Amino acid sequence: MRVLMIGAHPDDEDTQVVTWLSRGLHVETAYLSLTRGDGGQNIIGNELGEALGVVRTGELLAARRVDGGRQYFTRAYDYGFSKNAEEAFTQWPHDSLLRDVLTVVRAFRPHVIISVFTGTPRDGHGQHQASGILAREAYDLAGDTARVPRSATAGHGAWTVSKFYRGTFFQRDNATLTFNVGAYDPLMGRSYAELAAISRSQHRSQAFGTLQPLGVRFDAVQREASRAPAPPDAKSERSLFDGIDTTWARLRGDIAGADARSALDSLPAAFLAARSTFNPFEPDRSIPALTRIKALLNRVCPTPQGGPPCPRVRGTYSEITETGFTVALAQARVSEAIALAAGVVVEAWMPRELWRVGEPLHVRPVLFNRGKRPVTVTGADMRLENSLMRKSGDAIIVLPDSSVTLDILDRGDSTQAFQEISAPYWLARPRRGAMFDFPVQGIDDATYANNAYVAVQLAIDGVDFAAGAPIVRRFADQIIGEVRRPIAGVPAVSVRLEQEVEYAPARSPIERELRVHLWQPDTTARDVQVTLRLPAGLVTDSSSRSVKLPPAGSATTVPFRVRGTLPVGRHVIEAVATLDGKDYSQGYATIDYEHIAPRRVYRPSRLTIEAVDVAVNANLRVGYIQGVGDNSAPALEQLGVTVTRLNPATLGQVDLTGYSAIVVGPRAYETQPALVANNARLLEYARNGGTLVVQYGQYEMQQPGIMPYPITINRPHDRVTNESAPVTIIDANAAVLRAPNRITNRDFEGWIQDRSLYMPRTFDPAYVPVLEMSDPGEAASRGALLVAPLGRGTYVYTTLAFFRQLPNGVPGAARLFLNLLAAKAGRTAQ
Repeated sequence: MRVLMIGAHPDDEDTQVVTWLSRGLHVETAYLSLTRGDGGQNIIGNELGEALGVVRTGELLAARRVDGGRQYFTRAYDYGFSKNAEEAFTQWPHDSLLRDVLTVVRAFRPHVIISVFTGTPRDGHGQHQASGILAREAYDLAGDTARVPRSATAGHGAWTVSKFYRGTFFQRDNATLTFNVGAYDPLMGRSYAELAAISRSQHRSQAFGTLQPLGVRFDAVQREASRAPAPPDAKSERSLFDGIDTTWARLRGDIAGADARSALDSLPAAFLAARSTFNPFEPDRSIPALTRIKALLNRVCPTPQGGPPCPRVRGTYSEITETGFTVALAQARVSEAIALAAGVVVEAWMPRELWRVGEPLHVRPVLFNRGKRPVTVTGADMRLENSLMRKSGDAIIVLPDSSVTLDILDRGDSTQAFQEISAPYWLARPRRGAMFDFPVQGIDDATYANNAYVAVQLAIDGVDFAAGAPIVRRFADQIIGEVRRPIAGVPAVSVRLEQEVEYAPARSPIERELRVHLWQPDTTARDVQVTLRLPAGLVTDSSSRSVKLPPAGSATTVPFRVRGTLPVGRHVIEAVATLDGKDYSQGYATIDYEHIAPRRVYRPSRLTIEAVDVAVNANLRVGYIQGVGDNSAPALEQLGVTVTRLNPATLGQVDLTGYSAIVVGPRAYETQPALVANNARLLEYARNGGTLVVQYGQYEMQQPGIMPYPITINRPHDRVTNESAPVTIIDANAAVLRAPNRITNRDFEGWIQDRSLYMPRTFDPAYVPVLEMSDPGEAASRGALLVAPLGRGTYVYTTLAFFRQLPNGVPGAARLFLNLLAAKAGRTAQ
């Protein structure tokens, strides 16, 4: 049986249900996330946007490795918060996204769909609502090739889903089926709820670490639609699969031939025999029963030469049937079980992690037979990105307690190399609006993630099976022990500038150092020419330099001193490296956290300089306390502000009197207990005449002692998600809008993703609101920018999304933020 859960984001999935189905009931279970969570924030690092999507994709794959599910995605980019489905579908083409969902449904062929969300305003986030709507539409249309032809779903034919459920997380009273996800599994030594908690805790970028619950724990779903002859009263159901034939007999009408039907009829007894022979201390005792199952499955679906298993017996299309699909899944499971019972392990180790595209690889996997029976090697496959290499050779018998190095993949084949760089497949082409540009094929993401993999074909007792492993660099870290990192293909030269976007004051002298970082994977030194291409108005001491790149293992940094002046607008600097007559103008940043597999995100070696018409107070010195996903401090430095990073833990020992202003980054109080503990020190700094600028937080900002005067934040919180929403300036003569830059409505043009979030609904009269804004059709809020006198100083609280605007070079955001640093409120003693 197969179950597909559908939601909008990483973390939406109910990991308790996924784990209970996959690990407990051994159901083929998958989660389809419309997006990769690109529009959220990052508790563990500074990645935002597409780079954050890479992090959260890795976290979903890490979660599935724990709970046993598969992972699928559509092409939808998480562009940020929407307040309703209608708004979401202005960003996502409804029909295109529905085709993506249908492609996954037709490829995975679930008997049951569980939608996490209801598709109604009750879901809150408009993307949640959209996922609930699309899930039901997919249930209704997956079997209809007249309205949605095969050509629209990557060639996958009609599939009729038997039942449709919705999650009941927010409305348990609507549940029609309840089950105990806290059941204990003695083989795993944990309950399914404990495993689910480990799975959910992989979402570290969202701070979703959770306790592992013990004891009985119930979860529930609500049946909304069914094509199965299930009880007409949904509350009479005892299982998700009530009314669905879950036996092998359901496939009998789809196969031809007496021998195939005889084999099918023998499968239930064969599976029962395998269970009865299982002994965890002597797993090899199960091998005869497992090989019998494998042999029977091969008889049910003999594979025609060059064709799919079990081609359709009746019908127009020569497509894989439900029998072929089910048998293929069973064969994979049984093959894995045989390898485990036989004690067979494949390892594929390489001396380096990174390999130049086109560089020959000499892969010699090693097979270890740690069991009690001899096994025979008959061939091997190697996959490098999108290329597959299959080799066969003389049969090799591997005796118990021995190993053999296989050279059948190392015979001078010139195609045995990465043919393209190893990068996230969905980022290979530029995004089109809020949709990635790649074909959805209905392939689970773990398959894409295994970009370098070896599979060895084996036989035991005359029955074939397989064992495989990723190709990795394996080494010992003196602190954490063994480390394995998958190999990857990279360019002959990687060229990277430190920033993608920087500010510069327009029409003012610019002199700054640009550092070009170069790296090459070859094991010999290479001579490279590095050229800096500059816009009009900028010059450098030497626009081209010759550099000798050392062998793989260390990067080379080439500094260029750039000076000149730029008019208002955007200007591009490009770095190009020339090797053997070929130009290279892209580089990568490695996203590398211990809980996910490393991935490299490529970008052009270009720097966009936003020259801003801006005035900066002379001698402005700012102390900056880093927030969540906060890359704003470098933007201030580029504008001429002297910035010192402050550690919240040492605020009590630092002299703050020399700072013109102190800035607290977004959500810093939520994530840094030391800041909460030392917050009185910051308020004292303001009372003594300083300017304290605090960027938005969540509900923790209502706690006494955080802000000098109370505020309230509504649930759900007030926010302005339309980045083009009109902004009303309440008092154009407010000091914070006058100097050093005169702020007008033009300064709110070109903002990205959000205007403001977690805006106070009410606030103490001591705060003076400066701006008023709202999304279309909603009541205006005045909580985006509040200024209050505090003793002899000034307290500024802003929920404007500066953390998105400043790193992206939005001109008006820079002008306004500089004004906040110079803010002076009325001098009312407190």
